[in-house]
Amino acid sequence: MAKNPHMMLPIAGVDEAGRGPLAGPVTVAAVILFDKQGYGHIHGIKDSKRLSPAQREVWFLRAHKLKAQGILDFAVSSSSEDIIDTKGIVFGIKKALHRVLKRVCQDAAHTMILLDGSLAAPSSYLYQETIIRGDEKEPLIALASVIAKVTRDRYMVRCAKKFPQYGFDIHKGYGTQRHYAALKKHGISPLHRKSFLTGIESASPERLA
Repeated sequence: MAKNPHMMLPIAGVDEAGRGPLAGPVTVAAVILFDKQGYGHIHGIKDSKRLSPAQREVWFLRAHKLKAQGILDFAVSSSSEDIIDTKGIVFGIKKALHRVLKRVCQDAAHTMILLDGSLAAPSSYLYQETIIRGDEKEPLIALASVIAKVTRDRYMVRCAKKFPQYGFDIHKGYGTQRHYAALKKHGISPLHRKSFLTGIESASPERLA
């Protein structure tokens, strides 16, 4: 748990999922504790990459229960593949990040924001700290990573029903061998990030084969 120099302030953790896939949105989650005693309710959380899909679902459901009990709050926002293609992945992440912080932070000047990796909150959030590998060190960031990951994965599973030929329910849009094989066979879909597929964008399935 990161040290909070302002222990009386509410603490929020922020992380994203989906920065690198070839298809689908990028998703950002923010989780806020209103009291530091709330850390006891998320003891044992790990970053989403170190949890199985079943374990992530358990924590996701627990987050909903804790929200219903008023122990914490969280918000999730995504930027679509269209935004990523027109404005860039960094813009897409910042836009989603701004939205989630507005939803969970009632007072930007009196909330401690803990962010993973290279993320940064707007300058109006006076107390913020970016933590390298924060999803491994800070429970609130870890929980945010789980919420973002599960939310995005569920969306990609739903998209697989519309585009079953790509296997989005299996790889969630990441560049696996199966995904590239599907691209070679079927070409790109409306869900794909064209800016991530330079050289593939204008190619027909036959030319990709």
